[in-house]
Amino acid sequence: MPSISNIAAQTLQRRILSGDYAPGTALPSQRELSDALGISRASLREAISMLEALGMVRSQAGKGVFVTAGTRPPPDELPTGPNAMPPAAIFQLRYVVEPASASLAAQRAAAADLSALHACQAGMKAALTACDLVMAADADLRFHLAIAALSGNPALGAIAEQFKAQLAFSLRLPFADRQHVWQPADEHQAIVDAIVAGDAAQARRAMQTHLLAASQRVGIAFVQP
Repeated sequence: MPSISNIAAQTLQRRILSGDYAPGTALPSQRELSDALGISRASLREAISMLEALGMVRSQAGKGVFVTAGTRPPPDELPTGPNAMPPAAIFQLRYVVEPASASLAAQRAAAADLSALHACQAGMKAALTACDLVMAADADLRFHLAIAALSGNPALGAIAEQFKAQLAFSLRLPFADRQHVWQPADEHQAIVDAIVAGDAAQARRAMQTHLLAASQRVGIAFVQP
């Protein structure tokens, strides 16, 4: 079930896409928006952070939150992740951890319930078809958490949960590249195919390819361990 902040982000997303909030204009104040949406300012700030990571709005200190034209921000203007963690640091951590999770998931594929992966894929494709980037990113997060769980290693699952906010943030960033919003779903399918086939080496490679491609869509680079 979507969180309060997810629902608020979807509502604001619809208003942006419909033209109610045009590119270049400022969103109403946090007080106005929180009252209109019937949510706390904390939930509203989380929703706005989601939209900023997705490239829909840009916060300007002392001025407000402005609707963008849906273009990817330059790397030096990317928002920082939760706890002020740089995006490159998050991607580098993911590159260390997630290929291992995918490889282990493939080795357990025969005994594992893979329906969660297929459901995440279906949800992501449905959201993209509906131009709902908020829920596409949510399905993206559920996909990566499912792989961590399927690894069978509780430590890997705990790492994914501990850094869930940072993971979610990093997954939203590539969607700011509007020309390639379907690529994550295509890359996910390569990972799923390798896991279903029980091909651990290919699952690892497919996840590495996905992470490198995602970071390129964001416009950042990191040192590969």
